[in-house]
Amino acid sequence: MNGRITSLLVAFVLGSFVLQAQEFIPLWPTGKMPNTKGMHLKDSINNERLFQVGNPGMTAFFPSIQENKQCAVIICPGGGYHHESFQISGFQLAKWFNTMGIAAFVLNYRLPLSPDLVHRELGPLQDAERAMRIIRANAGKYNIQPNKIGIMGVSAGGHLAAWLGNTGDDVAAIGDSLNSVSFRPDFTILVSPVITLGQYAHKGSRENLLGANPSKEMIDKFSMELQVKSTTPPCFIADAFNDKAVDPRNSLMFYQALLDKNIPASFHVFPQGGHNIALRNNPGSTQQWTALCEAWLLEMGFLK
Repeated sequence: MNGRITSLLVAFVLGSFVLQAQEFIPLWPTGKMPNTKGMHLKDSINNERLFQVGNPGMTAFFPSIQENKQCAVIICPGGGYHHESFQISGFQLAKWFNTMGIAAFVLNYRLPLSPDLVHRELGPLQDAERAMRIIRANAGKYNIQPNKIGIMGVSAGGHLAAWLGNTGDDVAAIGDSLNSVSFRPDFTILVSPVITLGQYAHKGSRENLLGANPSKEMIDKFSMELQVKSTTPPCFIADAFNDKAVDPRNSLMFYQALLDKNIPASFHVFPQGGHNIALRNNPGSTQQWTALCEAWLLEMGFLK
């Protein structure tokens, strides 16, 4: 009888841990989400992709207590600002970060095509800023250091990640206690990123974010290579020479801008890998990107 009770207790504790390890954290209090027309949308999911985000939030993945490095990262899945591939460029990456002792938060950000947005181009950034503030304000609860919180983005998610690192515009303030919390990430990781909305833009991402005929002023404002500042965080970039979806010159332009502002950066362009370089089973030397990224995080002091 005692053995059965012990087994039930163990099962309960383990079950509680699993639930805690993948917690969904809404970003906005009820009735307080900015930039909304007041529509009550539902999440639309098909084939492991989010096509509409009605309840923006984060799915949290926590490492074991023994392996915790008190570091965290927000992950912005890609999808051309049309959808979010939350499994392949979200959850899988989160589990990889956990193996390094890093807490990972996969972001469900509002897409610019949402009919509920008043200003289509602001929705993703508002959600990213709010996510960073929530994590930093709850650093003690999540057992992380508030100065060891970064952001990662793949493809168009890379544009959003770079955007959060570059912007000084507070578009997420709603008058609560988080207003005073910094939304600046401490590091940025970009994989096959969309960066520029100019000559070498991924046209689908540009059109989905800014519409069919954006002005030059808007194109420049949302081209991240033109927005790098002295406060932009250090950055790791991985790309492939044979990326046919997003021109790898996007990464090159961002790296050049980081150099010009003396921002520490590690830039890797592999011969193969195509677009949205995978976590595993990459061709040739591309398979090394994860080891290089982990070594960079350690070198920069985020895993100590």
